[in-house]
Amino acid sequence: MARLIRRYNDGTRVNHWIVALLFLAAGLSGLALFHPLFWPFTGLFGGGQWTKTLHPFFGVVMVLGFVILFFQVWRDNFWTRNDSAWVRRSSRLLRGREEEMPPVAKYNAGQKGVFWLFAVCLLVLLVTGFLFWVPWFAGAVPIPVRRFAVLLHAFAAFLMVLGVIIHVYAAIWVKGSMRAMTRGTVSPSWARRHHPLWYRDIGADK
Repeated sequence: MARLIRRYNDGTRVNHWIVALLFLAAGLSGLALFHPLFWPFTGLFGGGQWTKTLHPFFGVVMVLGFVILFFQVWRDNFWTRNDSAWVRRSSRLLRGREEEMPPVAKYNAGQKGVFWLFAVCLLVLLVTGFLFWVPWFAGAVPIPVRRFAVLLHAFAAFLMVLGVIIHVYAAIWVKGSMRAMTRGTVSPSWARRHHPLWYRDIGADK
């Protein structure tokens, strides 16, 4: 069996899945509070009152988990010239011509874009959520500000859901990617094909 390459340590993977589960809980509870069509989701959390109580706590703990993840991987998500070239040629990737793409380090431009989208959206969700969190903070915030915060909160949540859909689809589409976050390892051939600069930097050929 070919030697496997460590891509994520256990702590990073556990944190990733905790954040993912909290996102699911915050998303479903948020949808339940957002529109009557989704009110049945409150049954997952013990009813309407429990849903209202738990939703902001799901969000805060999710943000804290992402902050830990952020400081583990942010250096690998800096934008480079290769990333700009990758974006310009992204249509070739969608047509299955990956060999024509610029070489990629640990994360490609699409992954970096999703990462920074998550970071910005979660910051917006955290700040706006505090502005209308009843009963703790909303009373000190003017009603027009609260209404705008609710609108911005919903928009950030919508963008984040789109980002998660892209993230999950890409992980399934690129065969072998799910293994990296479930077992922490990838094959040398996977690393050479999809992230050649990272493969070179970690000296996997040595």
